[in-house]
Amino acid sequence: MRLFTVLFFLCCISISCSDQIKPQFFTSVAVEDVFEDSVSIRAIEFLDSNTLAFAGSGGIYGTVDVPSGKVRTNIMKYDSITPSFRAVGHTATDFFMLSIGSPALLYKTGESGKMELVYSEVGETVFYDAMMFWNDREGLAVGDTVDGCMSIIITRDAGQTWNKIPCSQLPKGSYGEGAFAASNTNIEIKGNQAWIGTTSGSIYHSKDKGKTWESIATPMKNDVDTQGIYSIDFYDENLGIAIGGDYTQPEINQGNKMKTVNGGAAWSLIADGENPGYRSCIQFVPNSKGKGIVAVGFTGISYSSDGGVHWQQLSDEGFYTFRFLNDSIAFAAGKNRISKLTFKN
Repeated sequence: MRLFTVLFFLCCISISCSDQIKPQFFTSVAVEDVFEDSVSIRAIEFLDSNTLAFAGSGGIYGTVDVPSGKVRTNIMKYDSITPSFRAVGHTATDFFMLSIGSPALLYKTGESGKMELVYSEVGETVFYDAMMFWNDREGLAVGDTVDGCMSIIITRDAGQTWNKIPCSQLPKGSYGEGAFAASNTNIEIKGNQAWIGTTSGSIYHSKDKGKTWESIATPMKNDVDTQGIYSIDFYDENLGIAIGGDYTQPEINQGNKMKTVNGGAAWSLIADGENPGYRSCIQFVPNSKGKGIVAVGFTGISYSSDGGVHWQQLSDEGFYTFRFLNDSIAFAAGKNRISKLTFKN
């Protein structure tokens, strides 16, 4: 009888303690500038755990050494043109950056360590927005409509050559459909799949590394040209999230946040009519089981701890894009700066 009493008591203690254990979540974020210049930076990527690469306006590109905070920069020029970069990507050995406007200029780290031009495209409506890689040999970049369809270029040889997918092999798009060159996050890749969020609020989806594509309608609001999907992220091959809004009316918070739990086959609005409004970049918090989500825009940093159902504003500091280094530290870029974000419980 005494043993049973002891076991019962211990069991009660165990249950009581487990009830008190709650998942940790962010309550604040500290912002520390690591680079300041008179440039706009919308494209950053971690090359490894120690190196953040970036490219921006005025032809500027460079790296941030994460442990020391040391920044190295350079300026790219093409004849008399100073390109503006809003898309970057990387493999295990190379860094890539792609300019907006015409001519589109795609650079790759060369054998000598200098950036070499590997693709260019000229046209009245040429405008590339984002790029990403499936692996060290295969990657893609997406741009606005040219000749009646979205522009998608693909490499299968580690970025040495790039080929544009013909319109006959792409879904029929809406007039003027494109992507927003806001944060280099309107492409997401998991396994062999790729998802592209467009200005029309559609999702372009490929299951076979860009060989075939389908277009999926979503409830994302796109009543005017400044609305649509600005950023997309997937936690795994099933759970994804996207955000948009209208940067000319950033307070509008209806029809600008949505989620999928079946790999993008269907999307549903979340936190509709609740903040945040316009955001240009959204990312799942690593190791959060898909519950932690951070979104940034020029009006602040927002956070959800329950998969996007509820949100809170952690900071009014404005940024265009960001990437997580681990589950509590990220680096963000925006107007005139790159900053280290430290999220705190």
